[in-house]
Amino acid sequence: MIGGAIGQGMLVGTLAAPLILLVACLSGRLRRHALALAPFAPLPALAAALLAIGGPPLTFALPALRLGLLLDAPGAMLLAVAALLWIGGGVYAFRDLRGKPKAELFAVGWLLTLTGSLGVFIAADLLTFYFVYALVSIPAFVLVAHDDDAAAARAGGVYMAFTVLGETFLLMGFVLLAAGEPSGSLAIRDVMAALPGSPWRDAALALTVLAFGLKIALVPMHGWMPLAYSAAPIPAAAVLSGAAVKAGVIGMIRFLPLGAALPGWGETLAAIGLFSAFYGVAIGVTQQNPKTVLAYSSISQMGVIAAVLGMGLAAGDRSAALDAAFYGAHHVIVKGALFLAVGVAAASSRRRLWLTLAPALVLALSLGGLPLTGGALAKLAVKTQLGDGPVGALAAFSAAGTTLLMLHFLRRLADEASREAEAAAPAGLIAPWLAMALAAVLVPWLLYPRMGGHVADALTPYALWEGLWPVLIGAALALLLQRWGDRLPRPPAGDIVGIGEDAFRKSFVIGAALERADGEIRQWPAAAVSLLVLAIVFGAAMMIRL
Repeated sequence: MIGGAIGQGMLVGTLAAPLILLVACLSGRLRRHALALAPFAPLPALAAALLAIGGPPLTFALPALRLGLLLDAPGAMLLAVAALLWIGGGVYAFRDLRGKPKAELFAVGWLLTLTGSLGVFIAADLLTFYFVYALVSIPAFVLVAHDDDAAAARAGGVYMAFTVLGETFLLMGFVLLAAGEPSGSLAIRDVMAALPGSPWRDAALALTVLAFGLKIALVPMHGWMPLAYSAAPIPAAAVLSGAAVKAGVIGMIRFLPLGAALPGWGETLAAIGLFSAFYGVAIGVTQQNPKTVLAYSSISQMGVIAAVLGMGLAAGDRSAALDAAFYGAHHVIVKGALFLAVGVAAASSRRRLWLTLAPALVLALSLGGLPLTGGALAKLAVKTQLGDGPVGALAAFSAAGTTLLMLHFLRRLADEASREAEAAAPAGLIAPWLAMALAAVLVPWLLYPRMGGHVADALTPYALWEGLWPVLIGAALALLLQRWGDRLPRPPAGDIVGIGEDAFRKSFVIGAALERADGEIRQWPAAAVSLLVLAIVFGAAMMIRL
């Protein structure tokens, strides 16, 4: 009973801690203390995740309001690493932004986005999920457009256009999911149990896959990601690319009927995912900004996760949820750490740069599946889903492409070094970077046995070779890129958005159509209440003159 009460308390604290600090930020007397404590707001979430990883799922319910929280194994795995990254990124952010203009406004956006980023992993019903999903998406505009320059303004506008489109798809999808549940329950487990027999099955799947595909930037819905991550301050880019984007991953885990074999849907999703995996590499190697390169790497890695879930959906294999969660957990912590490395490198002289490049090399190659790294465990975890056929072969070659892209990133990272001979990054930036780098090395080895894997399987000669040969091919390709890369075209960050920007801007005038759809959506009272509450919370926070 005591353990259950503690678990419930940590679940509630996951959402309550950042919101309490947000309210404190609005008080002149408490603001300074709230900002000092903001990096540690994810501690209840981390505690909840550790309890759920080591024991049964955690639950909390308010039956009268039809609201609930649930933390199972896939959610706990992603929540644990997301909380770690938000802590490390928070220490970096509030040290780096101390005394700078708009630091308090940044804190408001940070805490709201944090609430949503953690909340998506524990939401147990449609209303709660929609509310926290909106929080992880909409307030992040403040983080993306924080800098007062044209690039940030453009990135923020593109980001919000994609976000509103995704929120619209999701809300309509949720309406259809709720309509297909005969008892009127809004619990995710109930609507998903009813989905295979629902007359709205295909329409609901299409809308939710579109919504979550936008969030994880599947091609061709990816244009916002390179622009947003390139424009956002370093710590914001770290948590957005590592943790916040996993709202789309957990969304697919929760709302794909993995227990029902749907080969058509699954194979289509897998094909789109694999295309995204190679597309991210192909465009990423043409980019010069290391943050942009990391963004295209995220597009590629999210494509692999989509392929894993697609193959699981095609086969009706529920275990794909945990496999994809582990792969995503590795990406959370590695990608977040590499973004922090960009900031440390920019503040370091070339003489001191090796202190950043050496750990970054290990993490970068880990994404490619280098043996004896967490990436090798991640590749091993999804091997069963991808199989040994054409899909598995393409996934292996995508690992070679990832190695190529990450070695290109390291070259671009080296170019970021400060021109000042004695420049040294502050300890307040180095400490969170090194802590996250160490966590990226160790945490996958601690989590893998918890998902039922055997570490010894990654140490067999066959497994070592399976992880090594794509890295070797990627390294050879990197040498060719270094020699002839200047002959490649240079598409702008966001590629599709940049090419068709005039047409894209015209999409801002779809208000009339959305208003007509809104009239139908308002028939679902929970949706209207959710939108109203979110608008009030976000609007009040933004209107406060900090």
